[in-house]
Amino acid sequence: MMKKKYLDRLRIDPGERVNLNTIDTKGIPARNQTISGTETAKERAEELLEASRAELAKAQGLLWANNIYSILIILQGMDTAGKDGTIKHVMSGINPQGCRVHSFGVPTEEELDHDFLWRTTLKLPGRGEIGIFNRSYYEELLVVKVHPEVLARQRIPPGKRGQKFWEARYEDINAFERYLTRNGTIILKFFLHISKEEQRERLLERLDNGEKYWKFSSGDLAEREYWEQYQEAYERMLERTSSKEAPWYVIPADYKWLAWTLVADIISSRIQALDLHYPIVSDEKLGEIRKAQDLLRDQR
Repeated sequence: MMKKKYLDRLRIDPGERVNLNTIDTKGIPARNQTISGTETAKERAEELLEASRAELAKAQGLLWANNIYSILIILQGMDTAGKDGTIKHVMSGINPQGCRVHSFGVPTEEELDHDFLWRTTLKLPGRGEIGIFNRSYYEELLVVKVHPEVLARQRIPPGKRGQKFWEARYEDINAFERYLTRNGTIILKFFLHISKEEQRERLLERLDNGEKYWKFSSGDLAEREYWEQYQEAYERMLERTSSKEAPWYVIPADYKWLAWTLVADIISSRIQALDLHYPIVSDEKLGEIRKAQDLLRDQR
């Protein structure tokens, strides 16, 4: 497990001002720098990731058996920030029966005929389940803010789209998350924070590798032109929607292996903090179990 003080520094406290330019996108020493004996930072992170995955697998079993809480994991970040890779590497050890992943792209016509929280509400995890949103309702504070023409197509009642409009959306989301939390949904929100230079390198990697051509979209370069606007939108989002019930974690993501380790640690620690135990069976049920054991042993 990573040191708690370090993980706490990644969390945005309610009301905290955020300037992403002052938050390191690497987070720790270079991957090959020795941190203990001959062990490098990357090697240590990989050990911690494996331990967290094992703990997460155990925690998922308890979560499913208790059938009281659900876990909602929200991943946000710029293009190439590593959302898909984080899901793959962090959740690789859990039972897929109890986990659902949903990606949210451009809203469909049906989705535009409803409020902006409708399409994600339909995909919320049930009790005992882990749900992962690859992008989420937070796109409504990001893409539509950077591109007002998108907001104009949302068929919402007329009115000014100034600061009061956005403050109302922040509050709608905060109220929604308070409601979910009160009803047993644990919300974990991660902003994968990469540098503009690292994004450039990852886009070039896609263009230089034929096996990754399918990942490339001309829209990736177009959105890169709005980098500063997105950074500002993310800053306001982090400030206005990080709450005690559902805090944001800013994850340094230039090193993918570090991002995976941090996310896995936070998720496994949060589920373990629920202090769940396997349900205790009644005396009547225990009697049935004993009879079944005797019956099966007699069948040898």
